[in-house]
Amino acid sequence: MDFIAKNVAELAPSMTLSITSQAKALKKQGVDVLSFGAGEPDFNTPNFIVQAAIKALNDGQTRYTESAGLLELREAIAAKFLIDNGLQYEPSQISVNCGAKHSCYNAILAVVNPGEEVIIPAPYWTSYPEMVKLAGGVPVVVETKAENGWKMTPEEFENSISPMTKMVIINSPGNPTGSVYTKEELEKIAEIAVGEGIVILSDEIYEKLVYGENKHVSIASLGRDVYDQTITINGFSKAYAMTGWRLGYTAAPKKIAEAIDNLQSHTTSNPTTFAQYGAIAALQGDQQIVADMRDEFDVRRQYMLSRLSGIKNVKVVEPQGAFYFLVNVEPIGIKSVNFCEKLLSKQKVAAVPGVAFGAEYTVRFSYATGLDVINAGMDRFEEFCHQH
Repeated sequence: MDFIAKNVAELAPSMTLSITSQAKALKKQGVDVLSFGAGEPDFNTPNFIVQAAIKALNDGQTRYTESAGLLELREAIAAKFLIDNGLQYEPSQISVNCGAKHSCYNAILAVVNPGEEVIIPAPYWTSYPEMVKLAGGVPVVVETKAENGWKMTPEEFENSISPMTKMVIINSPGNPTGSVYTKEELEKIAEIAVGEGIVILSDEIYEKLVYGENKHVSIASLGRDVYDQTITINGFSKAYAMTGWRLGYTAAPKKIAEAIDNLQSHTTSNPTTFAQYGAIAALQGDQQIVADMRDEFDVRRQYMLSRLSGIKNVKVVEPQGAFYFLVNVEPIGIKSVNFCEKLLSKQKVAAVPGVAFGAEYTVRFSYATGLDVINAGMDRFEEFCHQH
């Protein structure tokens, strides 16, 4: 007898977590592995945030909060939305969740019915299609092009719509490509979504990591009609180096917000109480720490771009945000899983196969690691590419 639910049995394992685990296992064996797999900052959480959580623990803040999170935190998030994004949300429209991954899942579960379709531009973050499947929905993958900066065009979006389309997912800045949609691009996508009555899930977790002249724009800020159909996702992991704290949040029109809160009340209840006090400190503290981390990431981005651009047989689009390069290795002629396995075994370099993101013949490198690791890793990667 098969005891595993069909929709769970059919889930694809997370290759990003898998490759990181393999690299860690080899390191424990004393192998000199250079890992570019993890999607998390290599910085420690700023001390003032840590101290706020410690104080909360010492003050006995260890009990349940409202399922949607502390009112004080939701008020701080609402203030952040107003200042940073020009978005006005009441605290009742905001739900604090157990990481932005949980926020995305809650949003999809709250909106998508079995059989309804969710449009997902590819390359995509690996968990989007699996979340849609768990909700009983149907992922509709839209292949984007490198020459368009790995961004879905309005025409591609329009051509993917059917009578069953319920939601479209926009991730800007994006993982794994680092692509950032311009205001004009978002306006065209929003116009189509509003005209067709399609809910927009806007995953903005990398909002603070945008480089050069590029600007982050929240799609919900483009008009009341767009706002009324958009769920905005964000969190603390990337901007504040708080990945292990597991805190994300949704902001949505009132009915959707109520549904997300109700769903959460029956699954996780509130996110960890004392961690929420750290999140309050993060939002209300000196934001220079965010800018300093972004500037360091930018130095690494530019250096890795210079190295990758000099390697024969690979192609790369300059990322505008986040902390990843999606490298096209198609000229080498090895599929991504096999490529990454060979790269790890021969050169002891860990990268994530592009097939995990719906982009075969690509590999993802994270530059959320030190320049010394990047330099040595690019040396080994270049040698590997020249051998093939």
